[in-house]
Amino acid sequence: MIDLYALTSPNVQKIFIMLEECELPYNTHTVDVWKGDQFTPEFTKINPLQKVPAIVDSDGPGGKPYTVIESGAILLYLADKAGKFVPKDKKQYFDMMQWLMVQMANLGPMSGQLVHFSKFAGPGQEYGHSRYRTVVNKLFDLYDQRLASRAYVAGDDYTLADIAAFPWLRNVGLLGIDLATRPHVKAWVDKIEARDAVKRAMAKVATIKSVRDNATDDAKDRYFGRGKYARA
Repeated sequence: MIDLYALTSPNVQKIFIMLEECELPYNTHTVDVWKGDQFTPEFTKINPLQKVPAIVDSDGPGGKPYTVIESGAILLYLADKAGKFVPKDKKQYFDMMQWLMVQMANLGPMSGQLVHFSKFAGPGQEYGHSRYRTVVNKLFDLYDQRLASRAYVAGDDYTLADIAAFPWLRNVGLLGIDLATRPHVKAWVDKIEARDAVKRAMAKVATIKSVRDNATDDAKDRYFGRGKYARA
């Protein structure tokens, strides 16, 4: 059995999708980062980075419990466990791995910064907002160009590169991105959304409750590491 520690972010959505796609049994434990659940000693022992997602596999390597943190590492771990969504051909494998890293190092972090500077930063942050909106728009263009000539991000087959990118590329409302000029991304998002496992995963994500919309200023400051929690 796998214990998934989660809330609702795109990085968490990846893991719900992967677990459903692989049909692996799991329990969900809500960690509401907007009220500080990630800072408890119990969760910090699971993930010293104090972030979700994280998993604990009761039947890990050697049949012993094993903890995995960071969404990309979790995807690779689950793919190895289930034997799915990773190409066996070496060229295709490294195509997949490169585009998994594009999501992990670029699409996710840059989108996260765009959300932060557009939704949570105070006044006077025009430079940050402009910079990250520009970078994210370029990334959406990159994926659209990529998907113009192939069925999936890494090639002809559905892989971890798709599972990783999907929650971010579908997140256009929050990001303020226009898909009208990215028809290949739009068609790909629609195709992934139609998968039964993805439907199940997103339905489960929709049931998770958080205090985000009512979070206190102190809770936000602690979450973002600002104000009295800043180390600058």
